[in-house]
Amino acid sequence: MLTLAVMTVMTLVTSFGAYGQAKVYFTKEITPESLVKIYHALGVEPQGRVAVKISTGEGGNNHYLKPTLIRNLVEEVNGTIVECCTAYGGTRQDPKKHWETIHAHGFDSIFAVDLMDEFGQIRIPVKDQKHLKYDIVGEHLTNYQFMINLAHFKGHAMGGFGGVLKNASIGVASTAGKAYIHTAGKTDDASIAWGPKYLAAGPTQDDFLESMAAAAQAVHNYFNGQVVYINVMNNMSVDCDCDGHPAKPELKDMGIMASTDPVALDQACLDKVFNYQGKPGDDNKPLINRINRQHGTYITVYAAQIGLGSTKYQLVDLDK
Repeated sequence: MLTLAVMTVMTLVTSFGAYGQAKVYFTKEITPESLVKIYHALGVEPQGRVAVKISTGEGGNNHYLKPTLIRNLVEEVNGTIVECCTAYGGTRQDPKKHWETIHAHGFDSIFAVDLMDEFGQIRIPVKDQKHLKYDIVGEHLTNYQFMINLAHFKGHAMGGFGGVLKNASIGVASTAGKAYIHTAGKTDDASIAWGPKYLAAGPTQDDFLESMAAAAQAVHNYFNGQVVYINVMNNMSVDCDCDGHPAKPELKDMGIMASTDPVALDQACLDKVFNYQGKPGDDNKPLINRINRQHGTYITVYAAQIGLGSTKYQLVDLDK
């Protein structure tokens, strides 16, 4: 069953091709060639140095976007893979372990890789200051003039799902920035962010989702809109690539979607998952349940409210 929030948003997406709607491109093919094809369909020429923001995946996780899949696209734009350290322990919280994981997963043997917060962090402005007064990101973000936000669309234990909005917010944030977003501006100290004080006293789930939306907008605005967004809908476990022991995906791969509007893109992916007619061996219900449990659909609603994008879109099927 769809939640009320999802049904409300879905009623907005009824008029395709109307003036002002973002275009969301789709292909069911998930190949290195189709990734380049959908990128070119966006019609945006990168300017300056290009950052390709991905998740390099937690040690033990095998669902992240593989170097072999993304190689053609990264080479096409002469891009640099960019990442930041995590805030919860594991194999990517400190630079040394993170580089070991990057190497184990084969990224640094193929690409230039930049761990953006390895040597420091900076604060960038936040337009929506309901919770956050600024966004804390890796200082090497200043090395780039254009970003390809290349996200793996899947579930997430805290956000419900992870797509380009999460990849822009939590993904670009430094360790301190991740703590700051997760606590909705209460603390940037990762050592206490998940302690009893903050787990018991807040923030609410919606505060967290609103903070993610605000941070995603901060990164988008930092690049003056010189960002394109791509979601790869494969290996869609209910768990994120940040989980070292993710659940096995129960939903089959769906394809790739891309847009210049991150809200429209995540919304289109949500709609595809929620509207899919599942069956045994290809079941969308576990992912839907994970998203609903965390009120995950609210992030696109709030992101649209603060002006990051729109939940309305025109779907363009590149396979037709």
